[in-house]
Amino acid sequence: MNRASNFVYRGAFIAGMLAVALVAGCKHPQPPPQKAPEQPAPPPAKPTVSIQANPTTIDKGSSTTLSWTSSNATQLTVAPDVGAVNAQGSTQVSPASSTTYTITASGPGGSADSSVRVTVNQPPPPVEQPRGPSMEELFAQNVKDAYFDFNKADIRADAREALGKTADFLRQYPQVKVKIEGHCDDRGSTEYNLALGDRRANAVKNYLVQLGISADRLNPVSLGKEQPAAPEPPYCTDHTEECWQMNRVGHFVMIQ
Repeated sequence: MNRASNFVYRGAFIAGMLAVALVAGCKHPQPPPQKAPEQPAPPPAKPTVSIQANPTTIDKGSSTTLSWTSSNATQLTVAPDVGAVNAQGSTQVSPASSTTYTITASGPGGSADSSVRVTVNQPPPPVEQPRGPSMEELFAQNVKDAYFDFNKADIRADAREALGKTADFLRQYPQVKVKIEGHCDDRGSTEYNLALGDRRANAVKNYLVQLGISADRLNPVSLGKEQPAAPEPPYCTDHTEECWQMNRVGHFVMIQ
């Protein structure tokens, strides 16, 4: 009985072992687990930047304040004229004319820029005031000579009218002093004409004094026939009544 039981037991043991071996032989080997792929690092963030001006409109010679902010930038530059700046800040500028300011920010993620326009009001061009006539021009326009008859030193009617206009000018400009030149035509001797020229110059002076002009502003002098009076050089020296009349005159010269 025991021998039969051992025999059965051994048979069952062997059968079990065969079954285990059979199962083990049919099972495929498992591959090792695969490593998960590494995720790439995110790209660097792109810089951002902005710039403002306060105020944006100024008069020439005035200033405005530029201010800016940025992110993700390692280098910033403001143009024109400012140069490298910090990541945020401000500065004053005084452009001579309207200018666009640009800030450029760069970093590992690229670059960015921002601009602001500053308008400069230019002053209007100066209005050129019309130039008034000079004293010399006024003198030439308003002071009238007195002409005389041959061999005379009397103030005739046309001379009185001329001297009245001269007196008006001298009253309007009391700072003006004059020399009164007594001239003669070229007939007669030098000595005679010097005396005649003196009488003519003093006749003009006395008439102006009667019109209210101070005597200390009037300096009579005789030039006789030695220097023709009119017109300006080249003088009229023809032996004609026209030239003789032009040189019989009390002529005014402004004293500087």
